[in-house]
Amino acid sequence: MNIAVKFMQKFKNLDNQNKLKVYRDKTELIRKRNMEAWDDGRLQEESLRLQKEARSGTPLDELLVDAYALVCEAAKRKLGLQPYEVQIMAAIALHERFLIEQHTGEGKTLSAVMPAYLNALTGKGVHVLTFNDYLAKRDAEWMGPVYRFLGLTVNSVQAGMSLYEKREAYTKDITYVTAKEAGFDYLRDTIALSEADTVHRPFHYVIVDEADSLLLDEARVPLVISGDSASSRSDGFRFAEVARQLKQAELYDFDEFQRNVYLNEAGAEKAESLLGCGNLYDSHNSHLLTSLNCALHAETLLMKDVDYIVRDGKIELIEEYTGRVAENRYLPDGLQAALTAKEGLSSTASGKILGTITIQHFISLYPQICGMTATAHASRMEFKDIYTLEVVQIPPNRPNIRIDHPHRIYTHKEAKIKSLVHEISSVHKSGRPILIGTSSVEESDMLAKALAVAGVPCHVLNAKNDAEEAGIIAKAGETGAVTVSTNMAGRGVDIRLGGGDPAQAEVVAKLGGLYVIGTHVNESMRIDDQLRGRSGRQGDPGDSVFYVSLEDELLHRFGIHKAARAPKQDEALEETLLSSKITSIQRIVMGQNFDIHKELNCYSDMVEDQRRILHAERLRILKGEELMSPAEQRVRLFYIDEFWADHLAYISYLRESIHLESLASRNPIDEFHAQITEAYEQIPSKVNSASENMLERLGGSNDPAEWERFGLKSHTSTRTYIINDQYSQNMRSSWTGTTVFAYWIRMIMKPVFKLSKY
Repeated sequence: MNIAVKFMQKFKNLDNQNKLKVYRDKTELIRKRNMEAWDDGRLQEESLRLQKEARSGTPLDELLVDAYALVCEAAKRKLGLQPYEVQIMAAIALHERFLIEQHTGEGKTLSAVMPAYLNALTGKGVHVLTFNDYLAKRDAEWMGPVYRFLGLTVNSVQAGMSLYEKREAYTKDITYVTAKEAGFDYLRDTIALSEADTVHRPFHYVIVDEADSLLLDEARVPLVISGDSASSRSDGFRFAEVARQLKQAELYDFDEFQRNVYLNEAGAEKAESLLGCGNLYDSHNSHLLTSLNCALHAETLLMKDVDYIVRDGKIELIEEYTGRVAENRYLPDGLQAALTAKEGLSSTASGKILGTITIQHFISLYPQICGMTATAHASRMEFKDIYTLEVVQIPPNRPNIRIDHPHRIYTHKEAKIKSLVHEISSVHKSGRPILIGTSSVEESDMLAKALAVAGVPCHVLNAKNDAEEAGIIAKAGETGAVTVSTNMAGRGVDIRLGGGDPAQAEVVAKLGGLYVIGTHVNESMRIDDQLRGRSGRQGDPGDSVFYVSLEDELLHRFGIHKAARAPKQDEALEETLLSSKITSIQRIVMGQNFDIHKELNCYSDMVEDQRRILHAERLRILKGEELMSPAEQRVRLFYIDEFWADHLAYISYLRESIHLESLASRNPIDEFHAQITEAYEQIPSKVNSASENMLERLGGSNDPAEWERFGLKSHTSTRTYIINDQYSQNMRSSWTGTTVFAYWIRMIMKPVFKLSKY
């Protein structure tokens, strides 16, 4: 670590300590504001006073000490929970709109109640964004008695609720909801043709739970609302067959990190022969090249039972960061169709996209953002760069005594699995609970079978049911429990030693506490830290260790197996330098992913800017601020939506093919911006022209029946889904110098020299 980095780290640590001192001093003031002798009526009168103060314009900072003292007393009376000093400190940082790193088991749920209450006093509403529906419902019900005792309303939003139920939930002072469901509801609002069909009110203050997952891991996930889908057979089968015939090592190459696949010269020549298309790189063949790239990507880089499974005649994707089947998630259209064709399934068209927004852009709609997670420090630069969120590390209530052992590194996977099963079997005999974190559904099932052969019963979490999963993970600390879980299963659920039983907890503590084992290292050290953090809560004993093989995908990708030059052996390697090399690889990949995210933001940010400008105009019309007749209002809203949907279709086409611009020595991002700007600038005139024509046909009629007759109606059926953008980001990545050279040979030299080879 160079001197500048060390200095910055020291400065950051000092800054964190200074903040914590301020928070400790303020916490002392809150605790001195003792309300223990007050009866319930007096506490409620105090809450009413604070509401009046907040709504009359008194700055919330001036009300914080009284408000937090009030919540502390209410929590003690209604929940039997007395907030720790560190929980109050975390609550202060959340109000100041920081991202807090608070260790697992330290009580983030209760910490969030204080700033939620304080910011809800204004009457503008507070959202707490959770990881899943189960947690939204659980936390709203768990913390609800505190809010209601103090005169505020609270509810949770669940998928499948009616429009009326959702609207009611969003009118509450505090609403617990997943980021995805809140985002989908926002998208539905953006295509509503009457204000009565909307559910959200203006956004105010948001607390993002499990912030690293929502703000980073899934930040770029596009949420989509579309019209009806229809089953169709496409020519994807043709390209899938060509890709299969090209699946020979001498016909294509991967980039250095195997993120992309591309045809080499021999492959392009064979593809041209199979397709009978002439020069594949001619501009009029761009659609063929894009489709073929999708097919080749699906054939070579997407692995069945690793990246996706086939169930009930459908492709189901597996989440990159959880290793679990992702509900209602699709690849971008071209790649989804290619993968469907690869598996010989009928393609289901996604329908016309009516609106889309990334989770990152959705959350940035809130004027005031804060968040909390157990793992933030490793990615603090990303939080700062993307959201201007500073990280504050909150100390634990009790010192962390968990022992994090060095990685156990093996030359090959068979040796790793053999040692892993032996270790689990040995520890299990003592009765000590074990939690094993795996990378995929496939690996979870494989390990469970190996443990069954060894006589070790286990719970496997490839869960689809969040409530069931939470129940299993909560019992992972019981005596003799062996739980095989994908990385983020049961997130937001505390693992208590002994499953919460004090006598059993004492027994487990004497055995060493929860033993956490990782079967691989992740691309992000932050994900590894999440797994480690399941053990050692609230000063409990515990251990963590990662079993790694030089054949693991991440290490193999970086050629560590070649660098190590170790002959196959069953015992763990002693070479300590390997651990530092693994850490270095993780840092490199985190940096790469950060750079990719920044580049992709260059594509999506301008689209989002365009959407916000158009949506602001749409909102003024919807709310009746330009003083239009009902007919004119309906007509203009209808055509704004129509032409925006057409614009999104054009953007989708561009994004699937824009990387080809780099072959013509043009900057793809600049070209993308230029083309979507030109297209966007045509929307107002198109809306005006279409609106004038329709109003003339309507004769200015304000009769809704007439609007229906002319097709000016809401979509009778829509669906929402999520696009896995990670694959399209790979496909738009760098084209190598070899590919560019081949392109110019084929585009320029062939017609000039009439070379038969090219």
